[in-house]
Parts: sequence; structure tokens; C-alpha cells
Amino acid sequence: MSSTNGESVPRDDHVLIGVCTLNEIENITPLLQRLRVAFPDADIVVIDDSSSDGTAESVSRMTAEDPRIQLIVRQQRGLGGAIRHAMRIALEGGYDFFLNLDGDLSHEPEQLPLLLKRARQKPPVDVVIGSRYVDGGAIVGWPLHRIVMSRLVNRFATFGLRLPVLDCSGSMRCYRVAALREIEIETLRSNGYAVLEEILVKLLRHGSRMDEVPITFTDRRRGQSKLTPREAFRSVMQMFAMALRK
Repeated sequence: MSSTNGESVPRDDHVLIGVCTLNEIENITPLLQRLRVAFPDADIVVIDDSSSDGTAESVSRMTAEDPRIQLIVRQQRGLGGAIRHAMRIALEGGYDFFLNLDGDLSHEPEQLPLLLKRARQKPPVDVVIGSRYVDGGAIVGWPLHRIVMSRLVNRFATFGLRLPVLDCSGSMRCYRVAALREIEIETLRSNGYAVLEEILVKLLRHGSRMDEVPITFTDRRRGQSKLTPREAFRSVMQMFAMALRK
């Protein structure tokens, strides 16, 4: 058994960790280093959307030292497509669990084993979300307007999409791969951030069980956020469309 902050990560689980990147040269190396400490036996795949700042080259150097890190460089852009690509690798590779987190160090890699631990407990669940909004969760460094906007978006997702979780837009997650197989990931329509809610909607329709564990989310310290006002508006519109289709 491997231990991180007192949490055991069982070696008999076949785990894939996906990280989607776009211009994260300042964050990707320490992120991967910390992930390897937290998960000594997991495979890691970085899906890079043709970063112009050398992110892929930095990851490539690490793959030479660690063959369990894989780099995929896409010519397309969009979080939805990148997550689908990583999930496809998890499905085709016969993994038991697929874990995901942001590539900007806003998520603490050391907290990721908590999600896997919950997924394996009784009763087992199909998706565990690292949540900012359950008791014990926290946000560090966000201005008030971003907190309010996130709360409103998640409140709409909870009630409008009838999702049984509080943090529907959080991307730090642990999925049971067998559950992902049921939802036919190629049918996901969203190419931006709304894919995070769309995945939950599809899992819920297939009877998947969900849970949340508290995490601390810290606003990025280096690099630029990819969530522009235009992308945020597009994601909200896509959620409205999902609610109308329900």
C-alpha cells in the first residue's frame, strides 16, 4: 500500500489520472511530480491542446523519465474534447478508475486519493466529486464576484438539472470506468466547461451513484485562466439547453 497524508492508495486498482492542459508551462511539472508522490502506481495521461508556451515539451521530458506518464497533443481545442479523449483512454485501457483534476494547481494533488478512497468504500459510488461546497470544503483566493457566480451556476445545476450534488462544476473527480462505459462518452455534446455538468446528467440518467468529499480549491498563482466571460456565458447557455432537454 502507498501512503499520502495518511491515505492509502491500493495497488490492486488500475488507475488512470487525466490532466487537460493549455499553456500550463509554469504548473505542469510540479503538478506531475506531486501526482506521482500521491499515486506511485497510477498511470497519468496529459491531454494538451497544442500549447504555445512549451507545456508539451516539458511533459515530454518527464515521459522520458517516467514511462507511466503519457502525452497526447491535440490539434483541436476545448475542455470537453480533451476530457472525452482522456476518458476514451481509460475505457480502452481497461482501467478501474479514472481521476481528473485541473492542470493549474488549483487542486491539491495530495487530496485526490481521498476521492478514490470514497469510491471504494461501502456503499460504492460511481463518481466522487472533490467539492468546494460541502462542509469542510473551501475556496482560497477568489474575489467575491467569482464566488457568487460559481454559487449561482451550481445552484442552477442542482435544481435545474436535478443533480444530487452541490459542486456540479468542480473538475476534480473520480469516476468508476464501468459507469463511464454506460454513458457512451462520444455522445457528449459540450466542448467547453459545461461538459462537467453534462457528464453528471448522463451518469444520473443511467442510475449512477454520486458523492462528494470536501477539498480546498486555491485560485491559480501562475498562468492565465481559460474561463473567459464568453466561455462562461456559453457554458450557462449549454446548461439551459440541457435543462430543456430533460
